[in-house]
Parts: sequence; structure tokens; C-alpha cells
Amino acid sequence: MTATLLTTRRVEKPWGRHKLWPGFPDPAAADAPIGEVWFEAPDPEGADLLIKYLFTSEKLSVQVHPDDAQAQARGLPRGKDECWVVLAAEPESTIALGTLEPMSKEELRQSALDGSIEHKLDWKPVKAGDFYYSASGTIHAIGAGITVIETQQNSDTTYRLYDYGRPRELHLDDGVDVSNAVPYVAPGAPGRVADDRILLVEGPKFVLERWPGGTRSVELPAGVSGWLIPVTGDGTAGGVAWQAGECLMLEGTTEIVASAGSDLLFAYPGDRRI
Repeated sequence: MTATLLTTRRVEKPWGRHKLWPGFPDPAAADAPIGEVWFEAPDPEGADLLIKYLFTSEKLSVQVHPDDAQAQARGLPRGKDECWVVLAAEPESTIALGTLEPMSKEELRQSALDGSIEHKLDWKPVKAGDFYYSASGTIHAIGAGITVIETQQNSDTTYRLYDYGRPRELHLDDGVDVSNAVPYVAPGAPGRVADDRILLVEGPKFVLERWPGGTRSVELPAGVSGWLIPVTGDGTAGGVAWQAGECLMLEGTTEIVASAGSDLLFAYPGDRRI
């Protein structure tokens, strides 16, 4: 049994913020805005999953990620499914998922080139507490004024289709090739499976559970790691103290003690619950 408190990596982004989230120090006014905070596993390249906080002040690029087979055909280890738990959102904040109508690859490329793609996406209003799963191939963009916790396959492969005129590289050939340019359909989720256990995602690439405070024992199979993400509260995991805004990697059997009122996420790879 091990419980490891993960170190953080702060990532500057043009769409980031200078006012982050409780538990994360704000960058100085003269410094570049911070858009992401990553929790890095002891073996960053070998880990199955990656957990991030995202802080937005502008829209992220219109983008898409490959699936496992598409990534591996390009010499990459894995594709990228991801999901977001929304912690906070301004009143007009939105997230784009999928297109309003099915689009051919030629239509998608042309709309990316002329910028009309922004208006052909399904922009959904978001609020604190919302949850969205974005499978590989889904064209998407996170809007301004949002704080989310992102759980994803451990890949940094992003193909930008459109970036609102920012001077960053686009990846039209790869992006168009891997895109599934159709309206978004949310995958099914088991939901509440016990009084103290909600399954937000049950595969295919990872499981994400949500737990309240209290005491529980988690048993992970040999060779499988789990990520404990405390949204609120504090406590211990295998004797290691934690608080909101941190992330721990667990292996083996671990007793988790969480204060009353805690809100916990727990992620692990695979397509079935432990």
C-alpha cells in the first residue's frame, strides 16, 4: 500500500488567469497567466491518467484529440479521452462539444480556415457542478470564466483547428483526420450506485467516482494506480495528510479518512469499477 502526494506543475497559457482557485497561489501581476495546474505522477510518462485544474479567462482553441489507434499510428503512446467537473463558471460561460450539424471533412477544413467553425459548434451554458465527458474525436472548446478539474488519459496531444487569430500553430491535417464532426451525445453513466458512491464515468478509458466525507477502504488491483482528488475538505489516505486542491496517487489497499462535508473524486484506468 502506498499513498503519494503529487507535485504540481503550473502551465502558462494565453487564456489563463491571474486569479486562480483557493489553495493555488496567484501569479504576480507582471507574470504570465496560469491556465493549468498538472499533478505529476512519479513516472510522468508511464502513468495512465493525468489530473489537471484549468482556469480560463478567454476561450480555449477549437480542438480535437486522437483515439488510441490514431495516436499509435502517429507514434504516440495513447489517445486522449477527457472529462471535466465544473467548479465555478461566470453567468455567461459556455463549453462547446460537437457540431450543430454533421460536417464532412471538407466542410470542417473550410470552416476552420475561414473561422466559421466557432459558430458551427454546440456551445452549452455551464455552471458549477456540471460534468461533461469529451471522448477522443469530439471537437470541443472550453469557454471563458470557467474553473474545472480535468481527468484525462495521460497525453498532451492536441490538434488545434481554430484559435481566434492567436499566433499559435494549427494542426488542420491531423485535426480534420481524427475529428468526428457530429452533434455531441453524452455517454451513459451509472450515476449513484450506493449512498456514498456516484459513478460519473465507467470507461472505456477510465472510471471516475465521486464520494462524500467519511472513512472507506479502497483496494486497487496489482499494477493499477488510482488518483484521489479532494475538491473540498481534508483528511488522510494511508496515513498521508491531504487537503482540497491536492492530488494523491494510491496503490494497493488504502484507508481513506475524509472530514465531514468533503467532496472527493477518485479516478483509475479501465472500463469497470473496482
